[in-house]
Order: sequence, then C-alpha cells, then structure tokens
Amino acid sequence: MPTDDGPKLTSPLIGPTTTWSSFVLDQYQSRQPPQPLGTVIFSEYEEKARQKMKKYPEAFMYGRGNAGSGGTYDANLEAFKRYTLVPKVLAPVNLRSVEATLLGKRYPTPLVLGPIGTQCIFAEEGELAPARAGRATSIPFALSTVASRSMEDVAEANGPNGERWFQLYWPRSDDITLSLLSRAKALGYTTLVVTLDNNAVGWRTHDLNATFAPQLHGVGVEVGRSDPVFMSTLDLPADPHNQPAYPYDYRMHDVLLANADLNQMRETRIGLGWVQEVCSGKYRSWEDLKWLQSHWDGPIVLKGILRTSDAETALSLGISGIVVSNHGGRQIDGCIPTMDALASIVARPQIRRAQSEGKFTVFLDSGIRTGTDILKAIALGAQGIFLGRVYLWASAVGGQAGIEQVIRQLMAEVDITLGLLGYNSLDELRLHGDEVLTRIEQAGKAKL
Repeated sequence: MPTDDGPKLTSPLIGPTTTWSSFVLDQYQSRQPPQPLGTVIFSEYEEKARQKMKKYPEAFMYGRGNAGSGGTYDANLEAFKRYTLVPKVLAPVNLRSVEATLLGKRYPTPLVLGPIGTQCIFAEEGELAPARAGRATSIPFALSTVASRSMEDVAEANGPNGERWFQLYWPRSDDITLSLLSRAKALGYTTLVVTLDNNAVGWRTHDLNATFAPQLHGVGVEVGRSDPVFMSTLDLPADPHNQPAYPYDYRMHDVLLANADLNQMRETRIGLGWVQEVCSGKYRSWEDLKWLQSHWDGPIVLKGILRTSDAETALSLGISGIVVSNHGGRQIDGCIPTMDALASIVARPQIRRAQSEGKFTVFLDSGIRTGTDILKAIALGAQGIFLGRVYLWASAVGGQAGIEQVIRQLMAEVDITLGLLGYNSLDELRLHGDEVLTRIEQAGKAKL
C-alpha cells in the first residue's frame, strides 16, 4: 500500500520522487497511455464513461446530472479557478510529506472516497470497487445509505485492515436508525458521516424528465434490504448478499411492472419502502442530533455544512468534523460554491483554533477534479477532501484499478505541485495559506 516515506530515487524530470510522485516516472517509462483509463484528464475519462454507458444514457446522467440548471455544479468548478497559487523559490523541499491528520488519526493522504449511492448502475462491482481500492491505498471509503451493496459485503471487500465509514441518510424510524448504527459498528465502520442536505431529493431536471429512479425498482437499496428491522416492516426476511444486475435497464423493469411480475413488484415494494424511510422529507433538529450522538461512540462528521453558524454549532456540540458540501450541485440550484463557504467557515477564530488543537476536522467536497484543486482547498483551510465523481467515472471505466489510478495520479500531482510551491507538507501549506493563495475578483485583478 502506498505510504509517504520520502524520496526513493531521483528523476531527471521531477527530481527526488516519492511513492506518489513516482507515478510520473513510471508513466514516462511505460511508453503508453496510463492504464486502465488511458488518460489522466477528468473530462476525457468522464467521456469514456459516457461512451461505455451509451446504451443507458439515463443511468449516466443520473451521475452527471444536477439540480435545476446545473448552476451550482458550474459554480463549484469556477470557484476553484478564482483561486490562484503563488509559489516561493529556493526552498529545500526535498523531503515532502502529503500525510494528513483526519479526526485525530494520521493518514497517508487527505483523501476520502466519498459516499455515492447506487454505484452498480455505473460499474459492475458497484461499491465493492471503491471499498477494495480504499483498502489497497489506505484511504477511507464511506458507504452510502442508498448503496447497491450491503454493509456486510462492503466490509468483506474492504477487509480487516481497510478503513470504512458509514454515511447515514437519517431514517424516519428511530428503530431502523439504531439498527443501522449497530450493524455499522459491529462490521467495523469507524466513523459516522451524517448527510444533512438530502432530507428530500433535489429538483433534478434530467431524472424528472426521464422518470429515472432506480431505487423504485429495488436497485440501490441493499443497506435496507439487508437490515432485519426495516425488512420486518415489510414482513420479508433480510438479505445481506443480494447484488443487482449490471447493466441496469430501467425500461425492462418498467415492462416487468406493467406485466405485474411478482418478483419486480416485490422489488419495487422494498425500494419504495426504503426511499420513504431514508428520504422521507422529515427535517431534523440540533436536538435530534444529540440523540444520534448518544447512540454512536465513534467520530461523527456532518456533511452538507455551508453556513458559518452551522459549523460553529457543530463544534459547540462536540461533533468531530464537518464536510463543507453542496452535494456536488445535486440538491440546490444557485447554491454557494463550497470553496466560498469554506473560506467563511475557516476564517472564524474558534474553528481555526479547534482545527489546530486537533479537536475539529474540516473536509471539503464538490468540484474536486485535480491535485491542484486539492492543494487550493487545503491552502484555504480544509484538512481533508471527499472525492465523488472524480472516482465514480474512473470506476465506470476501469473498476477498482481505475479508482486506484485516479488516487495515484491525484496524489502525484499534489506531491509534485507541493514541492513546486515551496512547501514540505500539507500541514505547512495550510498554515501559510494566506501567502499561497490569491483570489481573482475580476478578470486580470487579484486580491492579494
């Protein structure tokens, strides 16, 4: 597994190389495009995923689509472009580290493979691929409540040495919530990621036009299907090892329903029940959060924080961390970009102090495409990064190996660019963020 253990050899192209930056030397020496994706450029392997799924364009757009006009998705990407980097020179940065402390634990990178639901419609292995890739690279994988593989199967794929977290879409029923928490803890999920911006599904125009909702066909509900408390509400036995078929053809499922196929009717009953449970439209309160805290003895991370006041409240309640996130632009059209929200949140003295004391971890997601994006977010004040589509399309094209390529290339870019900026570590970079980053207010004008 990759570790950040300092220079291994010297390359005439990039100087002293580490386990991560050696990707560049390996690539040039291979004399062929990087495998299995054939490219290191996000837009190119995203297009490869589109082509691979061309018979099922609605499934591709389920991952690519956004809320409303897509304005938040675009704003996330533009926000990264507004921040520019200012390197320093004659800095002896030959022993660099890209390690990060997340939730009080040291990791070889700042990355987390974030929760993405229903991955089996994009890649045959579904969530098993990122679980295995996370194990191979020592990166945490967060399993979604609407995953297409069960907690049990993902835990097995992630292995005894893997780091796995569980993302909670908060169920309507307390009994089902407690069952999920108990199962997660028993199966070795160490951190609870509570998503707070998906009480109801956002205004997703493409999915509405296509009437595309795989959960209603019983696809992407394996966490529920494997839960004995939830399944008892349907008078059905729990099934911890069901794996939906790939590829997913929603029209075929519709035909089966129209013909009153008994198995499909059962699947739809399970799927509808799970959606009504975990995306019920029930909005929770901070008091409810205290109840959740009392039933989980590990770190809790709140995902979907964009307001400074919410970050401060989370800190005051003893929450371990937050993800500054707008769900990748999938929930609210016209929402604040995460980089702008991050800037406001980490500017608060109590947040900065808690970060420096190791009491509070600030993650960011939404819009990460490159290693440079990662460095900009860390220089601004983030400690960790949740990856989303950047690994999803890699999985669609190349499975576990595709995800591992993306992790390696992202961290190679992080390592090389960190050195070019003149810093030895991500911790040092974050401490000097005011010197490293400028923000472009208008074309040609930088805020220094």
